[in-house]
Amino acid sequence: MMQQLSRITSEQIDPDRLADFSLPVLRQGPILPLKPDDTAANPVAVPDEGDWPWALLDDCRRVLGGEVTPVLAPRDVILTALNQTFDMASASAEQMLEDLDGHGELSKEFEEISDLLDAEDEAPVIRLINTLISQALKERGSDIHIEPFETKVQVRFRIDGILHTIITPPKGVQAAMGSRIKVMAGLDIAEKRHPQDGRFRVRIGSREVDVRVSILPTAQGERIVMRLLDKSAGVMDLASLGMSDAQLAMIRQATTAPHGLLLVTGPTGSGKSTTLYAALMQVDRANRNVMTIEDPIEYQLEGVGQMQVQQKIGLSFASGLRSILRQDPDIVMIGEIRDLETAEIAIQASLTGHLVFATLHTNDSLSAIVRLQDMGVEPYLVASSLTLVQAQRLVRRLCPECRKPRAVTANDWKVLDMRREDFPQVETIYEAAGCDHCMQTGYKGRVAIYEMTLISEAMRNLIHEGKNLQAARKQAKREGMLSLRQDGARHVAAGITTVDEVLRVTLEDVVITE
Repeated sequence: MMQQLSRITSEQIDPDRLADFSLPVLRQGPILPLKPDDTAANPVAVPDEGDWPWALLDDCRRVLGGEVTPVLAPRDVILTALNQTFDMASASAEQMLEDLDGHGELSKEFEEISDLLDAEDEAPVIRLINTLISQALKERGSDIHIEPFETKVQVRFRIDGILHTIITPPKGVQAAMGSRIKVMAGLDIAEKRHPQDGRFRVRIGSREVDVRVSILPTAQGERIVMRLLDKSAGVMDLASLGMSDAQLAMIRQATTAPHGLLLVTGPTGSGKSTTLYAALMQVDRANRNVMTIEDPIEYQLEGVGQMQVQQKIGLSFASGLRSILRQDPDIVMIGEIRDLETAEIAIQASLTGHLVFATLHTNDSLSAIVRLQDMGVEPYLVASSLTLVQAQRLVRRLCPECRKPRAVTANDWKVLDMRREDFPQVETIYEAAGCDHCMQTGYKGRVAIYEMTLISEAMRNLIHEGKNLQAARKQAKREGMLSLRQDGARHVAAGITTVDEVLRVTLEDVVITE
């Protein structure tokens, strides 16, 4: 009877035997050579699947020079072990540059290549780009920025919303890096005068990652930004988004309403789409027709019809939304309201029995009302359709390994627009320090803060009458709304983030006074 493993540790893997196989061959099986033991000279982990192609063991015999002993393990276990092994074995991007250019030859080599497709040996630049993507994912990066300057190229990762410089390759690498990324994204490598946008998909072990590419010509060359979307991360549920009990009750009330318009606002990268996806995951998709129009589709949702905006063929948010409404939907999600036409269609849909979720770019929740009116939507339509407006930001979480406690002061609560009496039992809060676990930043991960308002009858009357934003803010405060900064105070009190971090992302907040 064959041996069966439920997990594979690094101690069981034989790195010398692993080096005899190419990574594509190992992952294609997948197969994983293990260390010899008393029972087998050449053990090889293979998937415990009846239809696995056992002929691949013949290749293992040839490579290892003798009979092999198959050891059964789940496919995911083998892929995870492979992924972890090559992650540990692969050099960082900085080390790779040193290896490739140990004698100053890398820049010269790439300067002699006018076109990547003409190069006989693409391996160095391919390994460099692959290493950058792999390293960004390991370090929780959301974006990779490749920025050309007069004498160098700067590569930065956006981690937890902040850019960090990773490497500065020589100027001669710039053209080759750009050409390689264009080839991966299916873009025109000869076009260097116009902006280009593309995307590609990569697999790293068991992780599938979508990469969105934006290329912009500048005076010093093409600036490239790659946004990484890890498909394996999955969609969060509302309860895991860091909302307070009151906020969770409000959004659940809005998402279970039979009709209306729910708006989530905030700048790019503030987690708006994540919130709407989480809201969609809690609706009754089995008995209701749920459809979305997005640019781009970030996650595939089971039971949801998702449409991708394609401007090149004239499929905009407005035209796509019209088509969706002819599909008899119950719930519609709009990736972003960008113009009057989309806004009017969304509002009309919410007034005719549809539940509509959408995002909008504003600094706070109630500014969404003014934004819609500035687009040209009549105040009475805004008042009739809106059920909930929500703003959000992402603040960095303190690294649990190195955070430093300090005594709380009255000024801490004052700058957060709160009172000491609001947190009577809190005597200690925390500050960032920095350690190897958090890249010396003091922070690791992010959590959202929210400003949320259910539209009451009193608020509808103010909107209908065309009252100014300050009047709406005062009314919302009377009804118990907390600003983004005030909501951040509860995370400070819980030791999750710092006062400085909350102030950093809410600097434009307006303090509401009676």
